[in-house]
Amino acid sequence: MGSVKDYIRTKSSKSFVKAVRNARQEWRYARLHRSELKKVKQFLRLPDKKLNLGCGHHPKPGWINVDLLESDADLRLDLREEWPFAENSINYIYSEHIFEHFELDEEVPHFLSEALRVLRPGGTFDVGVPDTEWALRSYGDPSDPYWLFSKTVHPDGCETQLDHINYHFRQGTEHKYAWDYETLARTLQKFGFIEITRREFDARLDADHRKLGTLYVRALKPNTATQ
Repeated sequence: MGSVKDYIRTKSSKSFVKAVRNARQEWRYARLHRSELKKVKQFLRLPDKKLNLGCGHHPKPGWINVDLLESDADLRLDLREEWPFAENSINYIYSEHIFEHFELDEEVPHFLSEALRVLRPGGTFDVGVPDTEWALRSYGDPSDPYWLFSKTVHPDGCETQLDHINYHFRQGTEHKYAWDYETLARTLQKFGFIEITRREFDARLDADHRKLGTLYVRALKPNTATQ
């Protein structure tokens, strides 16, 4: 008698099999997140608590490095769930090329609400995302430096300008929303952040290989004592 896995694979549609595979992956993420919650307490004793969200292969010394998919992260947390940090307890939140992986209607509001909740009054929110304005302004101009840049970071299957634009927006199925400064600043403002500014690349904070093609934006949580 065949296994349930064999039955699903042979008797179901490809879309159903894909949905089952995604559900299994989400179940693994949920179990991992719950397991990692046991490790949070040791980081709550840090006097200067700074979160590096979606750290990937670039953890920051002295920061709490969070990445669901990176085995070397301090905490492998699912940022789509409630963040295990107290209100007004974090001094600084940094993320580089992770925010675009959250969909707009539910995940972005959750991410920004949690960030605002855990930041101390006057705390900094620093985010870097792919610069969509550059990509769109370059479309139709083959001499624009964007196309040389895109060939260094996009797969070989991207042959036309529109191939590259599509990859910028989607990265397969990983990217959920594309940002320019106007849209990101407006969104941050809607969720209560203030003093929102576009900043330059900072070698003390940012990964060198992200210097080109990244929009960096910094904002503050209002200082309730003075607002």
